[in-house]
Amino acid sequence: MPIQRILVVDDDALSREFLVEAVAALGYQPIEAKDGQEALARAVSESPDLLLTDLRMPGMSGLELVQKLSAILPGLPSVLITAQGTIETAVQAIKHGASDFLVKPCTPEALEVVIERIDRTRRLVRENEYLRSEVSPASPEIVATSPLMLETILAAQRLARSKGTVLVTGESGTGKERIAHLIHQSSPRKTGPFIRVNCAALPDALLESELFGHERGAFTGAHKSKEGRFELADRGTLLLDEIGEIPLSLQAKLLRVLEEEEFERVGGTHTLKVDVRIVATTNRDLGADARAGKFREDLYYRLHVLPLYVPPLRERPEDIVPLARHFAALFARDNGFDTPMITEAALDRLKGWRWPGNVRELENVIQRAVVMLRSSQIDAADVSFTGSSTRAEPTTIDTPTPAAQLGASLANRTLEEVERISILATIDAARGNKTEAARRLGVTARTLSNKMKLWHATGLVS
Repeated sequence: MPIQRILVVDDDALSREFLVEAVAALGYQPIEAKDGQEALARAVSESPDLLLTDLRMPGMSGLELVQKLSAILPGLPSVLITAQGTIETAVQAIKHGASDFLVKPCTPEALEVVIERIDRTRRLVRENEYLRSEVSPASPEIVATSPLMLETILAAQRLARSKGTVLVTGESGTGKERIAHLIHQSSPRKTGPFIRVNCAALPDALLESELFGHERGAFTGAHKSKEGRFELADRGTLLLDEIGEIPLSLQAKLLRVLEEEEFERVGGTHTLKVDVRIVATTNRDLGADARAGKFREDLYYRLHVLPLYVPPLRERPEDIVPLARHFAALFARDNGFDTPMITEAALDRLKGWRWPGNVRELENVIQRAVVMLRSSQIDAADVSFTGSSTRAEPTTIDTPTPAAQLGASLANRTLEEVERISILATIDAARGNKTEAARRLGVTARTLSNKMKLWHATGLVS
C-alpha cells in the first residue's frame, strides 16, 4: 500500500503549517499534531503511514516520539527534521529507528524525494516478505504445442494489455494459475507485485483479513495492524484463485473494491485506495451459481469482463508428449537424476488416457514414474494411473469408488455413515484433490472442508 496519511508533528505553528501544506500539495493526507503527546493520540486513532516530526520539541523530543511509536505501530517509517545538519545527528536518528532525516529549512522537493524513497523501500520489503511465504514458483513455465492451447496463450497476452478484470475458467488442473501469471508478466504491470490468495483455502473471517487487512485490536489476537493482499498488490496484479468459493458475506465488499478501488481494513474507519488489476480463476459455472443465488449476480458480471477459457488436456492431446518430457526433466533434475527417456510404448499409454485430472494428473503420473524408475528410461510398465506402485490398466475414475471396495457394505448403516463413506470414496477417486471431489459431489470446497474437520475432531477419520 503506498503512503497516503502522513502525521506531521512540530511545536512551531509556522513550521507545522508549511509542512502540512507541502504534504497536501504532494497529494498526501496530512494529520497535524503540535507535540509528542498529541501525536501519540492521533497515531493510535488515525493509523498514519509515515511520521514526519521535528527533532527538538518541548516535553517529548522527536527521537522519543519515534521510539514510542515504534512500540505502538511497529514498522511505521519516520523522518526527523532537524536544524542541526550534522553526521552525528543523522547517525543518532537512524540508530533510534528513524528511516531518514531532513535539514531545516527543507524544500517541498526534498520532502518529496525522501517520501518516495521510503515508499519504494516499504514496497520492496513487503513484496519480499510475501514472496518468501509463497511456495509456488514466481514464474511457472507454460508448455504447449497444440493449436488450441497456443491460441489460449495468445488470447491471454492480448488481454494482458488491458487493465480490465480477467476471469479464467476451466476444469481443475488445467493450468489456470499459470495463465494468470502469464497475464501479469505480459502486462504493463509486470514490474509490480503479483499476489495470490486462494479463496477456498481460508475460513471466512480469516479470508476477509487476508484480502483487506486489519487494524490493531480489530479482533482477538490482532496485536498489530496488517496489510491485506489488496494493499500488497497495489500497482500490480491480484490473483483471486477459486473465486467461486468466496462467501456471500464478503462479495459485497469485493464488488466495491472492483468498482471503486477503495475499501477499509477490518476494524478500520479510513478508506484506502488501491490500483490493482484483478485476475480471478474458477472451475465452477459462476453464471449458473448466480442464477441459483449462490453467487452475487452483479459481482459475476463485474468479474466477467474479459473471460478466458483454459481447455482440458483431453481436448489438446498434442500437449501430452511435450508436457510429459518437460515433467520428466524437471523431476529428474529436482531429485538429482539423469533425465530419463520416455519410450514410445509409454507415450502411447499416456496418449491413450483421458486425463480427468488434466495437467496436474499428468504431472503426478510422471513424478511417480521418475521417482520409482528402475532403469534409464520410462517404459509403459512404469506408467501408473492409480496413484500407487501397481501397474493398473487405465480405468475410468470419474465415478466414486464402490463402497464394496472400501471393505464395507452400506446395508444397515445410518444416513450419516453413508454420506461419510461416499465422500471419502469420492476424495479417494479424485486422488486426494478435495476441490475436484467437491465438484463431483456438487458441494462447495468449503462445505467439504468443514465436514472433514468435524470428522477429524470427532475421530471418525484419521
